[in-house]
Amino acid sequence: MKTTVPCYYHLDVEVSPERVGQVSRILAAHLRHWDLENLVESVCRGTEMLLHAIDEHATDKNTSIEMWWNGQHLITAIGDHDRALRPDQELRGCLEHIAASSDGWGCCAAETGSRVIWFSRRARAGERVPLVPTAPDPRLSEGLDLPRVLSVAQLAGLVRTPAGLLEAAR
Repeated sequence: MKTTVPCYYHLDVEVSPERVGQVSRILAAHLRHWDLENLVESVCRGTEMLLHAIDEHATDKNTSIEMWWNGQHLITAIGDHDRALRPDQELRGCLEHIAASSDGWGCCAAETGSRVIWFSRRARAGERVPLVPTAPDPRLSEGLDLPRVLSVAQLAGLVRTPAGLLEAAR
């Protein structure tokens, strides 16, 4: 089974209708690179909905997107830089969708006074793409000499002195 390596990705973007699709493709590529193909659709859909809502309602279009993969959960966070944006009013539809399609979600204030909306998805080890062993290539293998064969009687007689055993085996 493949061992899990924690992963992190950060993207700063100025949201526009054209950029939403580009951001979605970038996030999907990172998820595929991390072998999380089964999370691509739900993560990209939630991110697209939030970015469209930010584009429609926010005055400051600068947004930060982060993804963390810890081996069991993928956490996606979208931070806007607009203090006037009200998640309880303008983003209600997005938040309802995210709550229904994710394992956990939340909204918290950042140090700058803006908000960070995050959601997590669980990915079990059995859902990941398994490694496929490759067959050895006979052209690349080296032949090794077989070790000398010593009988048990010979080894039993030489057990008293380990240094002598090594010398006799040569």
